[in-house]
Amino acid sequence: MKSQPHFLPMSLREAAELGIKEFDIILVTGDAYVDHPSFGAAVIGRVLWDAGYSVGIIAQPDWKSDADFKKLGKPRLFFGVTSGNVDSMVNNYTANLKIRSDDVYSPGGIPKRPNRAAIVYSDKLHSIFPDTPIVLGGIEASLRRFAHYDFWQDSVRQSILADAPADMLVFGMGERQVVEIAARLSKGEDIKNITDIPGTTVKMEISKWRSIGHEGYVEIPSFTEVSQDKTLYSKAFNLHYQEQDPVRGKPVAQAHPKTVIIQNKPSMPLMSEELDHVYELPFTRMAHPSYKKPIPALAPVKFSIVSHRGCFAACSFCALTHHQGRLVQSRSIESIVREVKRMTKMPDFKGIVQDVGGPTANMYMLHCARWDTQGVCADKICIYPLCKSLDTGHEKQVELLRRLREIPGVKKVFIGSGIRYDLVLADSSGYLPELCEHHVSGHLKVAPEHVTQHVTDIMHKPAKKVFEEFKKKFENLNTELGKKQFLLPYFMSGHPGCTVVDMVELAEYIRDNNLYTEQVQDFTPTPMTASTCMYYTGINPFTLEKVHVAKGREKRIQRALLQYKDDRNYGFVYEGLMMAGKEELIGEGRKCLIGRRKRR
Repeated sequence: MKSQPHFLPMSLREAAELGIKEFDIILVTGDAYVDHPSFGAAVIGRVLWDAGYSVGIIAQPDWKSDADFKKLGKPRLFFGVTSGNVDSMVNNYTANLKIRSDDVYSPGGIPKRPNRAAIVYSDKLHSIFPDTPIVLGGIEASLRRFAHYDFWQDSVRQSILADAPADMLVFGMGERQVVEIAARLSKGEDIKNITDIPGTTVKMEISKWRSIGHEGYVEIPSFTEVSQDKTLYSKAFNLHYQEQDPVRGKPVAQAHPKTVIIQNKPSMPLMSEELDHVYELPFTRMAHPSYKKPIPALAPVKFSIVSHRGCFAACSFCALTHHQGRLVQSRSIESIVREVKRMTKMPDFKGIVQDVGGPTANMYMLHCARWDTQGVCADKICIYPLCKSLDTGHEKQVELLRRLREIPGVKKVFIGSGIRYDLVLADSSGYLPELCEHHVSGHLKVAPEHVTQHVTDIMHKPAKKVFEEFKKKFENLNTELGKKQFLLPYFMSGHPGCTVVDMVELAEYIRDNNLYTEQVQDFTPTPMTASTCMYYTGINPFTLEKVHVAKGREKRIQRALLQYKDDRNYGFVYEGLMMAGKEELIGEGRKCLIGRRKRR
């Protein structure tokens, strides 16, 4: 184990100060280097250093020249390449395919990340260091490991591993994988022969694939087939979706024109003790001192805590099933307490813990006994409807929050990430009163997404009546406590299955319940989600039934209906109401969404 540096080195000068003449591994990332456990490159770098390897960081290199890619020299083992915390196309474009003017993961918010960053960086590295292994990782690589629909090109692209000159791809949370890759390369193994690590995807020559036995593999329709036949695309998605479980999952193979892409079964998630160790590595929670401008993405999370990973909700529009997985892995209370105690000693800590959570804050310590031996069920979703085998008690999270409140120097502990209100309703530990009294910073985030039954069914979200029951309890509790706290509900437009008529129903619900907000979500088809599969194919991959898909002008109309008060949306809202046969909602009446006026 090497002694951890204050920051991972980004220059040869820093390397020399640490006595490093040659790095074992160099990580290239599309984000600025922020030494915080919410930033993937920092976590992977610290974990590799902890395992005994020297690691350098090349952050946001200028991809138009060679200089930045050469500045740390050639690594002894491999280059690790990631686009950063966000898929570069999601990061660079809005849901309306307009170029974003800022990048919160960049100094001063100034964009520096190329489109398809993982491919661009890999191409450049391979041209400069053709004999050095390249390992892809991060969200962009993880969710593009099979042939996938690309919203920005409006076509099916090959696996990123078929497009990039990389040797291997790490998917999911990559700590186990990168340490094993480094260990095996250190022993002299050729990376082309390292094909069996769980949580990795590799490519194999077609002739070699044909010569080996395929027993135990799930072979899905090829790239050529899924790019030409939408029904086969849906079937392929369902097949690989079913194998994203580390306990019961099988390797998945997909043929491409020049290679065969093989996903090994997912890596076993880290145990509680291992998670504790990772998050207690000496992160400074600061941006590298070389930056002269702040990194906007750091401020909202600087004093936040990751309490767990994984989410068993399996919402159709979320890629977590293919990335972190559905098994919830939680840290110990003691470890989180120690982390907050260290935070209180930071000079700019003001006593506010911004968030304690994970993908879903109140899944901390929730568990099902079947997970340990059978994995998550292939034929049903834990929470849709709520499974009786699932432990829904929030006692451990209540205990955790109480312990954190008692730490000297801590004034407030907030839940900043969203919660599942259907889980709250199933809880009997007194979690909601505790939450309302101590842990809401004025607004509590929840995500009903929609209110029309057939739309929430497709989304795998609770029905409207569940949200209304929670809303009533939340409001009554805050009245009893004498607090003015509000729900911040997230609603979505343009999701597959949703029509203009459904959006008018949602707009009326927002009006009747005074839930209007400027924060709305327009569905963006991101790689490897069930909803994206539906958007591209018009088919539900789990039932093969046809699904309505809003595109073009209809999609713009649906978004406008969510923001019907915005005068700039008047024309679209008017058109949507007429399409839905709801002309009575145009006028000066109390129930009207917009007034009647001459249209330009």
